[in-house]
Amino acid sequence: MAQDDGDFLRRWARRKREAAAAPAAEAADASAAPQLPPLDSLTFESDFKAFMHSKVEESVKRAALKKLFSDPRFNVMDGLDTYIDDYTKSDPIPEAMLATLEHARQTLLGPKKEEPAPEEQAKTEQAKKDVDPAQDPEAV
Repeated sequence: MAQDDGDFLRRWARRKREAAAAPAAEAADASAAPQLPPLDSLTFESDFKAFMHSKVEESVKRAALKKLFSDPRFNVMDGLDTYIDDYTKSDPIPEAMLATLEHARQTLLGPKKEEPAPEEQAKTEQAKKDVDPAQDPEAV
């Protein structure tokens, strides 16, 4: 096992020396920002890949993307957008559907019971309040 550790450490040290001896020019080329075309010359068909490099300033990236997305091809309304309707307009139920619903209600629940008018209902409630609870047979 000691032999394996020695081989690993030698290989690791050799690779570390090789990495340190690599030319610094490659690192400088990789860290430099790419040459960018002027923003005014950009069209929809232009290559925007250079603007997405990590070394390009954020304001330049945004300006390039703004130029790209100002093209009318990106301003097409999506037909699948569910929130574009005006929901403030009321959409009444059609008369035919109301008739079908009423027929179904009568079939399932029977004829509609007549409710007393609001004035009559108020009078009966007042009359119930005026009755002495001791003499009210329903109160027992």
